[in-house]
Amino acid sequence: MKKYILLTLLITSLGFAQKTTIYCIGDSTMANKKDPDKNPEHGWAQVLQPFFKDEIIVVNKAVNGRSTRSFINENRWDSIYKKLKKGDYVLIEFGHNDEKIEDPSRYTNPHTAYRYNLIRFVKESREKGAIPVLLTSIARRNFNEKGVLVPTHGDYPLETRLVAQEYKVPFIDLEYYTELLEQSYGPEKSKLLHLHFKAGENPYYDKDKADDTHLSLKGAEEIAQIFIKQLRLLEDASLNKLKKNIK
Repeated sequence: MKKYILLTLLITSLGFAQKTTIYCIGDSTMANKKDPDKNPEHGWAQVLQPFFKDEIIVVNKAVNGRSTRSFINENRWDSIYKKLKKGDYVLIEFGHNDEKIEDPSRYTNPHTAYRYNLIRFVKESREKGAIPVLLTSIARRNFNEKGVLVPTHGDYPLETRLVAQEYKVPFIDLEYYTELLEQSYGPEKSKLLHLHFKAGENPYYDKDKADDTHLSLKGAEEIAQIFIKQLRLLEDASLNKLKKNIK
């Protein structure tokens, strides 16, 4: 009987050890939100787990309002680095808050601090045998009066692309694909991807809400689907385990 119990425990522990973790690091566009059954706002990584089989565990460590600088300075990256194991993945999507030039605790120069913070995430992930994946920031719904979607992220996506190229990091250009998404919906219907409510229209908001950065459940699910589609298309052997475990 004891041998049977020990064998069962061994099989169970081996099964658990074989699971692969996807760590998601980034800002509010990616992060989990409180009260998901009531709160209209969702991060796109919040809805990512259902796209994968049980062998893949999504651990969403993205946090509202964080830049690469504040994520590192608050020891959030160190806490993940300590847990990383060989074969894990790290999805890296920053930029929205690195732009906050009025806030020294968050702002980074895209060509210096932002770039080197991304390089740190990449190198330290690889030190632990984990696979980093770089993502550009998702587009904001920022149409001008002519209906042209105007970019808001400056040189941050460019630096993400350059780091991915230089360090041969798997890369998904979420800025580009979410621009296409916003444009496909158009200036008015794209509000459905974000948080646009009149006072009293949704019980979560007692005042008018017009937020073109953060995502509705629909917007989060659309972007998660974009991520999965582009992941399938990436030709990189290091991603094979992820791709095989997409439902």
